[in-house]
Amino acid sequence: MADFKKAFLKTSDIEGGYSNNPLDKGGETYRGISRRYFPDMKLWEIIDIEKKKPGPDPINNISPSVRKGLDDLVFLFFKENFWNRFLGDEISNQEIAEELYDTSVNMGISRAITFLQISLNVLNRNGDVYPDIVEDGKIGSTTLKTLNTYLKYDKPELLLKIMNVLQGMHYIEFMRESPTQEAFARGWFSRVEINKA
Repeated sequence: MADFKKAFLKTSDIEGGYSNNPLDKGGETYRGISRRYFPDMKLWEIIDIEKKKPGPDPINNISPSVRKGLDDLVFLFFKENFWNRFLGDEISNQEIAEELYDTSVNMGISRAITFLQISLNVLNRNGDVYPDIVEDGKIGSTTLKTLNTYLKYDKPELLLKIMNVLQGMHYIEFMRESPTQEAFARGWFSRVEINKA
């Protein structure tokens, strides 16, 4: 079964540290956690204390003990609010679990699951391998069973490619609707890996 720690470390490298870009619709963020969407997290109390400390860049010069506490909060937050919610421990393929996790963190769990469901539906050989599933953005026994059936017949690379194409199309549509978000195109597309299979 998939390992959360591997997925967490991979996505953490992309998310980076502290950011407060006025163009970012998520607003102030720390390691990918948006204050706008998660304002009651304990880590914001710690960040606010650190921001008041003297020096040119106090957030990026946090003491090792404070950083360890923040790291523990971040790890538990992503495990409970993302990985567990799409049943990451029940997914048999690490790459697919990592893709679901990274897309969930960046775009939301429902959208990540919908990308998986659409991809599974277009790869079922017109229903010969398994029937279409509902593309509702909710994961449960039917989606997991369908994924496992797919993996008996095909390698994960094609499924991952289609999921990434859907992710990339979402970014393009989003930027066309909101051109100010083009500032984030390079970072977003670093998450889209379509050179597999």
